[in-house]
Amino acid sequence: MFDRLQSVEDRYDRLNELLSDPEIVNDMNKFRALSKEQSDLQYIVDAYREHKLVKEQHAEARAMLDDKLDSDMREMVKEEMNDLASQIVELEERLKLLLIPKDPNDDKNVIMEIRGAAGGDEAALFAGNLFRMYSRYAEAQGWKINIMDASPTVIGGYKEVIFMIKGQGAYSKLKYENGAHRVQRVPETESGGRTHTSTATVACLPEVEEVEVDIHENDIRTDTYASSGAGGQSVNTTMSAVRLTHIPTGTVVTCQDEKSQIKNKASAMVVLRARVADKFRQEAQAEYDAVRKSAVGTGDRSERIRTYNYPQNRVTDHRVGLTIQKLDQIMEGKLDEIVNVLIVTDQTERLERMNETNV
Repeated sequence: MFDRLQSVEDRYDRLNELLSDPEIVNDMNKFRALSKEQSDLQYIVDAYREHKLVKEQHAEARAMLDDKLDSDMREMVKEEMNDLASQIVELEERLKLLLIPKDPNDDKNVIMEIRGAAGGDEAALFAGNLFRMYSRYAEAQGWKINIMDASPTVIGGYKEVIFMIKGQGAYSKLKYENGAHRVQRVPETESGGRTHTSTATVACLPEVEEVEVDIHENDIRTDTYASSGAGGQSVNTTMSAVRLTHIPTGTVVTCQDEKSQIKNKASAMVVLRARVADKFRQEAQAEYDAVRKSAVGTGDRSERIRTYNYPQNRVTDHRVGLTIQKLDQIMEGKLDEIVNVLIVTDQTERLERMNETNV
């Protein structure tokens, strides 16, 4: 581990030199890339240097014990050594986590897709509740939301809503939301007071730049049509809605939220790139996932990840066995308690894999 840490520090020092080079400074793309690399290494280097400093202080304190000290001074030195030893252990645990390979998508914007699944109108209403929950969470994080496409229902909620969340680290916190979300409650449409179970699915995809996935124009079929609103009625007489089909993968994306066909096509291309890239990622990981699943799941859309029980004000995340009696707060976007547990669980599982690889 310490050989790796020294290599990271050496690279960090080299980056400082490169970022002072006039040739690099004048090349904005290269300067931006190296600056980001330096920023990503900053936390590791700071922790490593702190670790080295504390170890030096511990060695100095140990050396003092060889001097002729009175009993009081000797006890003070031993107490200081104990404190420093505890700091060393804490810093080493922190360094292990920092050395876990970072998901390259963590800093990206997020494209979220929520769809009502089993349960008819109630599923659509729940999809609307989830959209509101994620919107509130995004607002609390200081992120921006942009609806890209939506299919509202007459009674409220959505058959489907696709939106982008823009903000630093958005994907790192929302990537665990992939899967089927189940709700248990008395629906607004239920006159007999019986509790129903319905589901909505959530897909969380990192935004993909054009250079990251190779999509040829000839592989895309474009169809245009008049956009429609709740109930299917036309809301725009112009052919502004756009449907893109990526022929090699069969991926289909529709977008009609904007009045401009050009804007709808641009939004659809953003979603198409993300879906195609996600399909390639899922295929690449399929063999590994068949052997061993992460504690927080594979992101399979069919995997039931969470239950929202309204009568008991309870939320249960089935992947990590977490139950919280704060459904009302969760639905207001206060997701940090769940998100933090999922992040820690994922980091622990990845650290175990890394340790197994190094054995």
